[in-house]
Amino acid sequence: MTLDQFNQFNAADAHAAIAHCVAIPGWSSALLAARPYASLDALLDYADALASRWNSADLLEALSAHPRIGERAKGEGKEAALSRQEQSSVNHHNLQLQQALRSGNAAYEQRFGQVFLIRAKGRTGEQMLAELQRRLANEPLQEQQEALIQLREITQLRLREIFQ
Repeated sequence: MTLDQFNQFNAADAHAAIAHCVAIPGWSSALLAARPYASLDALLDYADALASRWNSADLLEALSAHPRIGERAKGEGKEAALSRQEQSSVNHHNLQLQQALRSGNAAYEQRFGQVFLIRAKGRTGEQMLAELQRRLANEPLQEQQEALIQLREITQLRLREIFQ
């Protein structure tokens, strides 16, 4: 899709084009309301500015659409397909890694009360496991900020991919 097409879409089609980026309807609505964009950079900058305002409620809302690291996303939607693709570097045949991810996810959820979120694209399963283990030592507020940064990275990657 081109930026011109996005700018000219009706509201429903424009929303459908970006809905998979993040499960935060307020972000999508604000991004759509600011159309037309003069450039892709302007769109990306505004999207990031909106994302920089996310808080703990936004994070919890977005986490509802993210599977655990190491688990395959269920469903036929674009967001599930992207999640499966983004996590494709997790070797599902490495039983030791799978067990370590399951244990780490359980410990993380016990400590922070939410799913561990990380930008999986460009990382191996081992790198994601190391980050999970590192982040278990975070204080809750520090971890919330790290999770929000990861959510912004995921959202930006998905938004960029729309226009490639």
